[in-house]
Amino acid sequence: MYMRNEAAIALSCLRCGNEYELNDYTTGCPSCLGEGYPVSLEVKYAAVEWSVDATKRGMQRFADKLPYRTFPMLGEGDTPLLPLADLATELGVQELWLKNEGQNPTGSHKDRMSALVVARAKASGYTTVVAASSGNAGASLAAYAAAAGLRCVVVTTVGMNPIWAQAVRATGAELVAAHDAKLRWKYMRRMVEEEGWYPVTNYLDPPTGSNLFGVQGYKTCGHEIAEAFAGNAPTAIVVPTSRGDLLWGIWRGLQEARDAGWIATLPRLYAAEPFGRLSRVLAGADYRGNFPGDHSSTESIGGSTVTFQSLVALKESGGGAVDVCGKDALQAQNKLARRGLYLESSSAIVWAAVQQLKDSGQLGAQDRVVLVGTSNGYKDHYFAQLPAIDVIDAD
Repeated sequence: MYMRNEAAIALSCLRCGNEYELNDYTTGCPSCLGEGYPVSLEVKYAAVEWSVDATKRGMQRFADKLPYRTFPMLGEGDTPLLPLADLATELGVQELWLKNEGQNPTGSHKDRMSALVVARAKASGYTTVVAASSGNAGASLAAYAAAAGLRCVVVTTVGMNPIWAQAVRATGAELVAAHDAKLRWKYMRRMVEEEGWYPVTNYLDPPTGSNLFGVQGYKTCGHEIAEAFAGNAPTAIVVPTSRGDLLWGIWRGLQEARDAGWIATLPRLYAAEPFGRLSRVLAGADYRGNFPGDHSSTESIGGSTVTFQSLVALKESGGGAVDVCGKDALQAQNKLARRGLYLESSSAIVWAAVQQLKDSGQLGAQDRVVLVGTSNGYKDHYFAQLPAIDVIDAD
């Protein structure tokens, strides 16, 4: 059985601040939802000094600030922070790094969430976990559910990338396909309410975000970034964003690191998105609205909705959102691959985003920037056009 952290004492709403007992509120804050505002809850920890456990590896080093001290481990966390001095010079900033989350066990940042949410499900007596996903989240959850001995159902869309589908099914997980992305949420809700399945991803429309216990795992990405800079924090971080689970998790992790004295200042966070969603909300639109657009080249960060947690991260950090079209995302993928960094197109979008930020004056010559590469490109089928392969005769 996985061990809960005794310092995790309550839940708190990101919007109204109401506190609740430590339990599964799969639709977010009841009070805000009653007013028509879907909002995530976060885990609150006792006000005690916390530290990194140097005897552990990966995410377990930060167990003092996670809801579970133990969880299924496949090697998640401790991903490399790579200096990109040549690209920094080309871009015109002081320093540039890439946090390569594609080095996690299933190739994406989703492993940080899966480890914690599976621990919660198993410790709470659930037998089936379910997620709406057409890619990384499904493959990750399937692997961690298999490690913990749980049944896993991934609700995807028709035409799912066969590489991802193969990764899910290889673990013994089940795939269910819907014709429309939002139909997945309706199916999930029915299975959660009628069959007692444990939800890992959002199923509300408008959404709150993914499972609150799982999202806590993303704080460790922020912890690792702060730890690596030993007090001299970067000035900006660019994160591929759909509904902002990772964006918010990094922000809260950085805040915890600042409060612990690891860093003296906090960076600005920028969300890289395939079309105007967060940028429109920051300009005055209601975050509960629907913002359709083309994400055919960046499927992993698709969707037409945003979340309140994303706004918290961007507004509190003083950052913003950058819209990157599919063509620019594919060019960025090609650019980074020729630098030796083969990222999924939805991840490589950060290079195009940071170029836009520099061109618009939101980043200057003295900025020290971290790009978060959320996933590797080995399951991607959007790679920019390549030259034809030369064929040789056996003779």
